Amino acid sequence: MRVLAAMSGGVDSAVAAARMVAAGHDVVGVHLALSASPGTLRTGSRGCCSKEDAGDARRAADVLGIPFYVWDFAAQFAEDVVDDFVAAYAAGETPNPCLRCNEKIKFSALAERAVALGFDAVATGHYARLSDGVLRRAVDADKDQSYVLAVLTADQLGRAVFPVGDTPKPEIRAEAARRGLAVAEKPDSHDICFIPSGDTRAFLGTRIGVRPGAVVDADSGSVLGSHEGVHGFTIGQRKGLGLDAPAPDGRPRYVTAIDAEAGTVTVGSAAHLDVHHLRGTRPVWTHGHAPDSPLECVVQVRAHGGLAPATVTVTAEGVEVTLHQPLRGVAAGQAAVFYRPDPEGDVVLGSATISGSRHPVDHAAPSAPTGPRDW
Repeated sequence: MRVLAAMSGGVDSAVAAARMVAAGHDVVGVHLALSASPGTLRTGSRGCCSKEDAGDARRAADVLGIPFYVWDFAAQFAEDVVDDFVAAYAAGETPNPCLRCNEKIKFSALAERAVALGFDAVATGHYARLSDGVLRRAVDADKDQSYVLAVLTADQLGRAVFPVGDTPKPEIRAEAARRGLAVAEKPDSHDICFIPSGDTRAFLGTRIGVRPGAVVDADSGSVLGSHEGVHGFTIGQRKGLGLDAPAPDGRPRYVTAIDAEAGTVTVGSAAHLDVHHLRGTRPVWTHGHAPDSPLECVVQVRAHGGLAPATVTVTAEGVEVTLHQPLRGVAAGQAAVFYRPDPEGDVVLGSATISGSRHPVDHAAPSAPTGPRDW
């Protein structure tokens, strides 16, 4: 099998490529240049896709004895991932850029070019398992990335290989060391790759500018303060609210709703964060077709955490999700991923982009502004 190994410059993708070589496949390594002006060096675990990462990927390919190329996807990445990220925050949403990168770049644009060049599959260092078209959680629960892969279609999964998903991360590092790969101890990147400073609010501020608005109380609707733009907030946020006085009961306030059109950020008690129902658009079903009856599953609403048993019903607009236990910190723009519990590792059934939610306190406080994404 001819395999294109996407090599980020990290340990996971290097071992993934090594395993494909060891399995006897015809492997070619490729590093994606995702920035028009990549930084010379990353700082520890901050950022990725730097010149250093490209060099690390090339050296790993040399050790493995495989051809290596750098492909320029900077323009498409800027449009499909960075611009999408900025637009979503400007609309009061909380997007996941890694999910969008998988959907638009690695398993769409990259995979399409790979197929056009005669490759049979694309191998990456994602922590997930795939067999006979069934996508499952990784063995290493702490590193599991099935959530950000749940936007892939059945056709895209049919051209994907995830060689490291069956192995815990410490063993991957040990294997890299045995294979003589210099990235064996390289720190994992945990920040948004195009914001290596880690300061998302500052990054968005330079692109969106100042859009002042009011911070209002979820119970009374009274104005508590002001802000410079809804892009500086996300649902469930507790710090950085810019309020001069605490809540009357002395308890913490959280961001409970964001209305980008009105420019308001609503804050309230933790009880206002409980969500019992979700609405989702743009559903993707990893088996290639939507369920023809209500789906009993486990839903996950964040990359790491936010799980609850649920019933998913397909609608003309997308899906409606009834949670059997409330979740907190649910924001529009995030993905709701649907899993089927399985002894061999939870199976990914599909996903949808969260477009709305309903809170039990919505009906108890009709005067409270709820924003366009509440029902």
